[in-house]
Amino acid sequence: MIKILNSLSIYIIPFMITIILIYATYKKSPAYESFVDGAKEGFNIAIKIIPYLIAIIVCTAVFRASGAIDILQNILKPILDFFKIPAETTILMITRSLSGSATLGVLSDIINQTGANSYATKLAAVITGSSETTFYVASVYFGAIGIKKFRHALLAGIMADIVGIIAAIWICSIFFL
Repeated sequence: MIKILNSLSIYIIPFMITIILIYATYKKSPAYESFVDGAKEGFNIAIKIIPYLIAIIVCTAVFRASGAIDILQNILKPILDFFKIPAETTILMITRSLSGSATLGVLSDIINQTGANSYATKLAAVITGSSETTFYVASVYFGAIGIKKFRHALLAGIMADIVGIIAAIWICSIFFL
């Protein structure tokens, strides 16, 4: 089964590209020009979001370097211990809604500190996969299309992140503890 999935994963992207090109040819759509226009727009958006990325990464680094995360972990320690949540994952739960890059950095730190097969690493990986960069998505995507009032979407995204983190903790406690 694993061999089949590995073989399938090698061919799925070229297959999808081929299907898209055949469909574009059938519809007489300028596929290459559309691709180039999209790439230009993506580059411009990437330039616009660099300040947001830098701000989020710097804030996360300052938060960690200031010792605030240690204080927060000490405050939450009884709750974390009760639910058997490794303290190392606290910063990941906070940064996940802010930045995917910061989260990957935190995940990398957790892997380096606790080892690749530790419960903390497994929980951190599942949390990373089961939640979204809500603030990043809201600021970048809503900002790119000019939506200024996204309070309710932000609230729904945060609630989804909280549910995803709770589900990750529950599922990991079933499978890995």
